[in-house]
Amino acid sequence: MATAPDGDFAVREQRRDSDHESFLAHRRMYWLKVAAGLSLVSILGYAFADAEPRPNGGTWYGYTLGTIGAGLIVWLSLLGVRKRAMTPGAWSLKAWTSAHVYLGLSLIVIATLHTGFQVGWNVHTLAYVLMLLVIASGVYGIVVYATLPQALSDNRREMTKSQMVDSLAAIDRQLEAAAQPLGREQADLVIAALEQNTFGFGLVTRLSGRYRKCRTEAAIETLEGDAAAHERVLPLLRKRQAQLAQIRRHLRLRAMLEVWLYVHVPLTVMLLAALTAHIVSVFYYW
Repeated sequence: MATAPDGDFAVREQRRDSDHESFLAHRRMYWLKVAAGLSLVSILGYAFADAEPRPNGGTWYGYTLGTIGAGLIVWLSLLGVRKRAMTPGAWSLKAWTSAHVYLGLSLIVIATLHTGFQVGWNVHTLAYVLMLLVIASGVYGIVVYATLPQALSDNRREMTKSQMVDSLAAIDRQLEAAAQPLGREQADLVIAALEQNTFGFGLVTRLSGRYRKCRTEAAIETLEGDAAAHERVLPLLRKRQAQLAQIRRHLRLRAMLEVWLYVHVPLTVMLLAALTAHIVSVFYYW
């Protein structure tokens, strides 16, 4: 029986290791080292640059850092375009994302030194502040993508979202039948709970996880003292409450994963516009 050459086996092993490697640890944190080196060179250059009284955006060193920073911002903003092309190798999506993270963080040093620590109420400072906000939202994205997928998996307990909803629907059918013998007011409480839209709450409610207008909870509290409801209705309502809690945790975790993009992307567009205005104004008044 023919066997694969040692070289092919090594390549397959390398690819397998790469598949399980985090983008933060890609190539033994190669891009972290590059970003750290770039930041260190920028700091040393700032410390020893021949500019009086100190380097700022209007000195030769300030222009150098500004050019590097602007180039990085434009390049980093292309990650969304890059995601549409899946390619392996040194410039795989994982490598690009790793570079995006670490070089983005190095912008804090580069852009701050570019300003010469001079800020004011102008378009230049606006671009700088927007850049910091973009980086901050990006850091949030890194944190949630590193921690929340496992929480999502634990909450699902091997159930898909559709299965969670189907389980809730099965409980609702049992509740509808169990509530028939109740009095009109008690039955109306159960029906109101069943009619409430599970997904009808807003983004703020989903993120907070606090459903103050939950009709299921209201029904449980009201029917606690009703002897007729204790045998079947209350146990089913509590079961429904537990199933709702699982679905709502799922929705909250998904919202936390996705909401940062609704901040990060618009801020990036605003940053590019402010950066353009910054560059144009610099050359206009040069």
